[in-house]
Amino acid sequence: EIKEAGHSMKITKIVITGGPCAGKSTAMSWVQNAFTEKGYTVLFVPETATELITGGVAPWTCGDNVSYQKCQMRLQMEKEAIFLQAAKTMNAEKILIVCDRGALDNKAYMNDEEFAEVLESVHTNQVELRDGYDAVFHLVTAARGAAEFYTTDNNQARKESVEEAISVDDRLIAAWTGHPRLRIIDNSTDFEGKMKRLIGEISAFLGEAGPCQIRRRYLIGYPDTAWLEGASNCHRLDIVQTFLTAAEGEERRVCQRGESGNFMYYETIERPFSEQQRVEVERRLTQEEYLRLLMDADGIRHPIRKTRYCLTECGHCFEIDVFPFWQNQAILEVKLADEGEAVQIPDCIRVIREVTGDVRYKNASLAKI
Repeated sequence: EIKEAGHSMKITKIVITGGPCAGKSTAMSWVQNAFTEKGYTVLFVPETATELITGGVAPWTCGDNVSYQKCQMRLQMEKEAIFLQAAKTMNAEKILIVCDRGALDNKAYMNDEEFAEVLESVHTNQVELRDGYDAVFHLVTAARGAAEFYTTDNNQARKESVEEAISVDDRLIAAWTGHPRLRIIDNSTDFEGKMKRLIGEISAFLGEAGPCQIRRRYLIGYPDTAWLEGASNCHRLDIVQTFLTAAEGEERRVCQRGESGNFMYYETIERPFSEQQRVEVERRLTQEEYLRLLMDADGIRHPIRKTRYCLTECGHCFEIDVFPFWQNQAILEVKLADEGEAVQIPDCIRVIREVTGDVRYKNASLAKI
């Protein structure tokens, strides 16, 4: 929450992304209608790639792909900055900025060396670029699970075959893997159901459909970390979590989260709701705020240091936490849309048992080890 123009406002920036012919254009109308009714001022940042390509600026018209990607990345970042600047001047309490694709979408069309060069050209890093969005919602291409509805007719910038569309979809999910609020919306229902699930996911994130998160946790065998680090659909993060003094029944913590020396900082206040549900209020911190809050650390708990592997598979985002004090086991967590949602654990994971609701395996308890 910030103060602008003499009043309090909350500005949230999300990404709606997805493979070719995933329903993004229709999704924008659904989001506009649903969240305007909920009292939000909804702003849309148009898709940058389509703007450039239809205007004649494309990888095949520029000198090379890197030259094009530098243009696209710079324009994407400038547009988002302008929308944020404009939002801060508006007389509104709740503003939702919806990006039709975000900056990390570009990564799906580059190799690692090209991506590093593009990041350097705009003076940023992957952590800041990825985690600068509050949440990311990926719509799976119709080519995967609804191929009879896949078409390239409604977007002149789209050229992919069904097989190519599936490949692009995989690369886009991989590009965003590691974001703490990545949700994947598949084609397991009809298209209207898909749109309703998207609205439900955004509503849940915003706290408009009940501010609860449903999570299931599993004690697993120590994972093959070499395989995870080599998998395109997995991303490694370094996390330090420190518990703070809190009111009775609450859990309050701060977190340093990132990679390669680049970090983002968060404060989370958590209250239990049911065995599988909990209410969380999270806010992003500056480094100075984070360091100041560390002075309020809970003296009976040690800071938790862990390596997190974010694995996107089977339509879910799995978080595998590896701790330095365990050599033969780890914790896997998955977020769900509802309590009845089925979970298919990836084949590479050996589940020892489910520990959802077992306080011994919560980070707050492990911090006492």
